[in-house]
Amino acid sequence: MRFDTVIIGGGLSGLVAGIDLVRKGQKCLIVSSGQSALHFFSGSFELCNKENDPMKAIASLDACHPYSKLGAERVEALAARVKPFFAELGLNFKGDASANHWRMTPLGVMKRAWLTLDEYATFESETEMPWKKVSVLNIDGFLDFHTSYIAAALEAKGVEVAVASLSAPQFDKLRESPTEMRSTNISKTIIGEFVDALAEQINGKTDGSDAVLMPAVAGLTGTAEVERLKELVKVPFHFLPTLPPSTPGIRIQMMLKKYFQQQGGVYMLGDSVTEGRFEDGKLKSIKTLNNEDTEFEADNFILATGSFFSKGIVASQNGVAEPVFGLDVDADSDRTNWYQRNMFDAQPYMTFGVATDEEFRAKKDGRPVVNLYVVGSVLSGFNAIKDGCGAGVSILTSLNAADQIMNL
Repeated sequence: MRFDTVIIGGGLSGLVAGIDLVRKGQKCLIVSSGQSALHFFSGSFELCNKENDPMKAIASLDACHPYSKLGAERVEALAARVKPFFAELGLNFKGDASANHWRMTPLGVMKRAWLTLDEYATFESETEMPWKKVSVLNIDGFLDFHTSYIAAALEAKGVEVAVASLSAPQFDKLRESPTEMRSTNISKTIIGEFVDALAEQINGKTDGSDAVLMPAVAGLTGTAEVERLKELVKVPFHFLPTLPPSTPGIRIQMMLKKYFQQQGGVYMLGDSVTEGRFEDGKLKSIKTLNNEDTEFEADNFILATGSFFSKGIVASQNGVAEPVFGLDVDADSDRTNWYQRNMFDAQPYMTFGVATDEEFRAKKDGRPVVNLYVVGSVLSGFNAIKDGCGAGVSILTSLNAADQIMNL
C-alpha cells in the first residue's frame, strides 16, 4: 500500500504534520499506538517560558536546541501560523509569540504560556489579578481539582474568594466510585438540557463575584457545551485546568483526528511499527504489528513517537535507544551522567533523543536518512520542562517537516 507520507505517532506532532500535509493534497497515513500527551494537556501551549519575551529567550538557547536549528526568524514565522491553523478546526486560542501571558496550574501556581484555549482564565501579570472577588466552584466529590490551593493563591494576590460546590443527580452515579469521578466522565453528563440547569445553579452561587472559575470538565467532544455555559452564566466564566486526564486535551486530540480523516487521511489507531526497509540512504517502507503482511510504502516518513513517556526512546542497562528503526540517539554513554542528584535540577536525560542533521532528518549509523524527518519530543537537544517549550517544539517542527516535504 502506497502513500505520499507515512507518519509514525498520532499525538499532537503527528496530527499537526498530517493535517498540514493533507490540506496540501498529500495522501497520508498515521500509525498511532494509542494515548498521547494531549491527555495531560493544561489548556495552554508553551513556546518558551523562560522569560516574558519568548523570542528573546529562544535567542539564548543552546545551539543543539531544535529552535536554534530552525533559527529565530523561522521560529517566529512558524509560530504565526499556529493560531490560524487551529482556528480552521474550530479551536480558538488567545496569546501570541510577542509576549507570554500567565496561566494557573491545578495547584494555583502561576506559569507563563504562549497560547491558551479561549475558555481558560489567563492573566497579563503574575501578581496583579483582574478581579476583586471571584467564585471558585467545584463539582461535589471531584478530587482532581483543589479549590483550597486555588483560593489560597488568589487570596495571596488580594482577591476575595468564595468557594462553593455544585451537585446534581447526574453526578450521583459517578460519585459512587472515586475512580469514576474523573473530568472525562463528568463531561459526558454535561450535555443537552443539563447544561442549562448547571448554568442556573452556577448563577445561584456567584455571590456578587466579578467572575466564576471552574475545573475544565465540559466539552469532551466539542465546544458547544462550553459556549452555552459562557452564554448563560451571568458573570465572566473561565475554566482552570484539572489534574489528568484533561477533557479539553482529549477534545483537541479527537478534533484533530476527525479533521485529518475528513480530509482523506488514514489513521491506524492501536497499531505500532515493527520494522522498516532501508535502501540507498532512504526509508522505503514499514510494516506494523497489526498488518504484518502489508508493506506501507511512501516517498517520505515522519517520526513523531514522543520521548520516554510514550516509548519513542527507551532506556535500559545497555543504554538509550530508538526502538523502531535503531536510529542514532544523542545520549551520554555513562549512566552516572544521566541525572543530577538534586531532583529540582535540570536532568540531563531529558535532553536525550534521536540525532538529526540541520534539516531534522534522522541519522542512522552516522548518516542522515534523507526522507525520514523527526519532530516533537523524540528530538534530542532540549529539556521541555526546564525550557518550557514542549508544545512549541512539537507544533513548529511538525509544520517545518511538512514544509520540507512540500518543498516550501
